[in-house]
Amino acid sequence: MAEFYDTHAHLDFPDFTQDVPQLVARAAAAGITRIISIGTDLESSARAVALAEEHPAVFAAVGWHPNEAVGAPKDFRAELRALARHPKVVAIGETGLDHYRLPSGKGGTPEEDALVKARQAEVFLQQLEVAAEVGLNCVIHTRGECFDETLRLMEPFAGRVRGVFHCFIGTPEQMQRVMGINSLVSFTGIATFKNAQNVRDSLAATPTGRFMLETDAPFLAPVPYRGKRCEPAYVKEIAVAAAQLRGCTLEELSAATCAAAREFFPKMV
Repeated sequence: MAEFYDTHAHLDFPDFTQDVPQLVARAAAAGITRIISIGTDLESSARAVALAEEHPAVFAAVGWHPNEAVGAPKDFRAELRALARHPKVVAIGETGLDHYRLPSGKGGTPEEDALVKARQAEVFLQQLEVAAEVGLNCVIHTRGECFDETLRLMEPFAGRVRGVFHCFIGTPEQMQRVMGINSLVSFTGIATFKNAQNVRDSLAATPTGRFMLETDAPFLAPVPYRGKRCEPAYVKEIAVAAAQLRGCTLEELSAATCAAAREFFPKMV
């Protein structure tokens, strides 16, 4: 059985409260041997670390999600730095920008949008600083019209911090720009959706060794599970679709994606 990793799941979410051990076992049975549980704020990050301590196959990323940025402390770098030193913490994140969910979408004003965008940028920069200090890479969230701004904020850290643009749904041209800052992209079950040809185009065009696979569980379950709770075992379905699309074997895809993950997350051993 070909081995794969789930490089992005939210095992600390309430969706999984009752069955994490069973979920990890199902993943192993499907050939998914490593799972990275992603933090979305300090409490979520601490839960991800606790899960990594409990399960040998689970690792953690610690960070503050842009959609939670308004509630972040003014300066949380010390707390994040302390979490990042844990031996099973392999990255900083999920961090980045999200201009898709803004106050104006719920009747707010442009001024409120500007405040949220500014706070997201501040929170993102704090995490890039910590990543550079502790020698970890970042798990990048970018949604809405903020791709250019995300790259602009990352550029001063080039050579010190790389990013994996998770749940990548951008164009092949945007993928090339990610490659240009020595970063990676990661693909989810969206690649199996009928209406996601643009994602398949980017997946087909991404150089071998420069992308990873993920579920973003509990979200985005691939076909044939679309609409149901997603879980790490479903990386297998994503991998089958990706191998068919790229015209390679599952074993070749396994070797390339797992090597990319180990190189990007060097603490994931």
